[in-house]
Amino acid sequence: MYAYRVDYKALRKNPRKFVALTGLTPKEFSEILPAFEQAFRELYPADKTRTGKRRKRKGGGGRKSVLSGWATKLLFVLTYTKTYPLQVVLGAMFDLSQAQVNEWLHRLLPVLGAALDRLGVLPEREGRAFARHKRQPREPQDWIIDGTERRRQRPKSPKKQAKHYSGRKKMHSDKNLVIVNTHSKRVGYLSPTVAGKHHDKAVAEQEHIAYPPRTVLRQDTGFQGYQPAGCHVQQAKKSLAGGR
Repeated sequence: MYAYRVDYKALRKNPRKFVALTGLTPKEFSEILPAFEQAFRELYPADKTRTGKRRKRKGGGGRKSVLSGWATKLLFVLTYTKTYPLQVVLGAMFDLSQAQVNEWLHRLLPVLGAALDRLGVLPEREGRAFARHKRQPREPQDWIIDGTERRRQRPKSPKKQAKHYSGRKKMHSDKNLVIVNTHSKRVGYLSPTVAGKHHDKAVAEQEHIAYPPRTVLRQDTGFQGYQPAGCHVQQAKKSLAGGR
């Protein structure tokens, strides 16, 4: 049976497919790669084992790993975070067993987080700290807030089923709030994950998000009545039936 294998050198020649799998252009990928390599070396020093003990023999012996190159490691973990496939599917894409996929994800996800933090592109996760979050040079305080839902497996418990069922989306889902700068397109804030049934406005109020002074905050009708202090709120009006 034919199995698709992801190859970095071949994939980078197809920018459209590259973005579809990783969420990044080949140029953006190359900009992250040095920080990713540095973060890996810091989290897993060459003179220590995976458990943190000092090596008695030089590292690098034994069978060569399928994810041997830094680009392949980064491609692997970005493909997972962008497409979120089953581990057995990801294993087929990178010629790994399900157990190997699980092991590599546990190793590489912290590395990716450390690399993005090093580059200063991680969103703030604490609502009260958003006002003090690092800003990009000359980035205007013009933000848009919205809720994002993603499908999840239906829980077995009827109680959890009701909690996660989103009537609007007609599916079981999880939800996060995101605040994105309208000029730089940078995600400045990402809320904790909640059940899809939660209302956008209720989640925003629950997180007590603190905004920078003179913030222009754009929102949709899901935030009707949400008026945080120090913000100039702009909300689109809901269109009437028949376009009237």
